[in-house]
Amino acid sequence: MTVIDVHTHMLTRDYLDFLTANGGPKYECKPTSAGQESIWMSGAPFMTLMPEMWDYEARIKDMDKAGVDLSIVSLTCPNAYFGDEATSLRAAQMVNDSMAEQQRARPDRIGWFTSLPFQYPEAAIAELERTVADGAIGVMVIANIDGKNLTDPLFAPVWQAIDDRALPVLVHPTAPQGTPDMYLDQYGLVPPIGFMMDTTLSIARMILDGFFDRYPNLKIIASHGGGTLPYLAGRLDRCHEMIPACSEVIKEKPSTYLQHIYYDSVVYSPDALELCIKVAGTDHVMFGSDYPHNIGDMVGCLGRVNALDSKTAAKVRDGNAKRIFNI
Repeated sequence: MTVIDVHTHMLTRDYLDFLTANGGPKYECKPTSAGQESIWMSGAPFMTLMPEMWDYEARIKDMDKAGVDLSIVSLTCPNAYFGDEATSLRAAQMVNDSMAEQQRARPDRIGWFTSLPFQYPEAAIAELERTVADGAIGVMVIANIDGKNLTDPLFAPVWQAIDDRALPVLVHPTAPQGTPDMYLDQYGLVPPIGFMMDTTLSIARMILDGFFDRYPNLKIIASHGGGTLPYLAGRLDRCHEMIPACSEVIKEKPSTYLQHIYYDSVVYSPDALELCIKVAGTDHVMFGSDYPHNIGDMVGCLGRVNALDSKTAAKVRDGNAKRIFNI
């Protein structure tokens, strides 16, 4: 039995220094009121910085303890979506190069998603070509790119280049636009609620926009068990049936598309995992841990997967990941 973690993060101290120097005023690094060093967006903390985020030796030790064989690492939000073209490209390159180096040093333990300066399509496509040649096996994208929807026409050339390569794409949330207006800065609501909203809105918009019909080769992975999408599958279908705007582009029910994308197991109850599998099917859910975020749970997420029936657990632990990543 092997275990492949498809939702797990790393960055570098150089990247954090670069974000601090170039990410303002939207992004800043500072402690929360509880003293936790964090990245903030628009006045709200959304990511607690943990030492393991740039310590691969600690990562391997924790993987060994949990029983995880291979981690496919990615740069979490705000990724490279800040600054001008040179700044955004540099942010992507410094983390991509670090991940490529670590993969070469530990080829049996580390795989990686490339990050791209999406807002600058020519640079993004060039970085995609460079990093796939350097070993990247998928693409990381944030659910909104500096406030723009993933379906924005600006990004079409980048999506086409990814679709041409039939690559897996991890869609990961950030603090949603309008965070201050929704008072998500209160009570630490960005991670438990804001992130789920960001993923749900992003994927739902992609479905209703016909995105998956335009790019049929993409293997989209909706992080955190798809946000709230499994719970809303029936509601999406009912609205598609009754509200003309919801069926303006697509004719198939939205739930049909939910069965063609992929999901990770970063949910925190067995019932939520079982619902995700019921909506997606056993061939479309993969193990993820969200390590080393402070709410990541490598041991707990794997324990919930192992508690599934043996056939389903085997698919989620590694069978589905081996198939879609061709490993």
